[in-house]
Amino acid sequence: MKPLLQPIADYYAEKVATHGPTPQGADWKSAESQSLRFSVLVRMLAGAPGTPSLDDYGCGYGALLDHLRSTRQAVDYLGLDASSRMVEQARRCHPGDEALFVEQTRSPRVSRFAVASGIFNVRLGNPESAWEGHILETLDAMHELSVEGFAFNCLSTYSDPPLRKEYLYYGDPCHYFDLCKRRYAAQVSLLHDYGLYEFTLIVRKSPAP
Repeated sequence: MKPLLQPIADYYAEKVATHGPTPQGADWKSAESQSLRFSVLVRMLAGAPGTPSLDDYGCGYGALLDHLRSTRQAVDYLGLDASSRMVEQARRCHPGDEALFVEQTRSPRVSRFAVASGIFNVRLGNPESAWEGHILETLDAMHELSVEGFAFNCLSTYSDPPLRKEYLYYGDPCHYFDLCKRRYAAQVSLLHDYGLYEFTLIVRKSPAP
């Protein structure tokens, strides 16, 4: 694990220890906003034939997998998280499950799709430049290890300034849209219209022949 991630892993370990496998245990405000966030991210899977493989970066206690199953979206799922406590909780919540949860920040496989929800929000005391370098490295890995596309969300610089918190990171959606268009793929969707103080980017690549 990169040194800048250890305080983040500790932060989430404390959250899940306090609140258990709940949205608050993953530092989200409510189940409703968590479900909305997931529904936007998984638009990437619309129309994908078969049972697509999906890597979930920052899987937490496996809430995205539960969401996918509640909507009957079949996936070959792999959850990754920097927090050992989160991975332990995910495994307890999904006993005997075929889905895997691993304490890693980079996927050990190449999948059709990758997704990251909320992993760029909490930066604590990390300098913004260092945190943005980490974001770029993570997006590069998601691009490298996905065949058909990836999606991620981030708190937005369009959030009301009085409501922002110092320990959180707010990204410029226009910057990240341009980055994804120039660096990863021509087909990029920017979603900033679903009522939360964040944006989602979906990067669609051509499937392998």
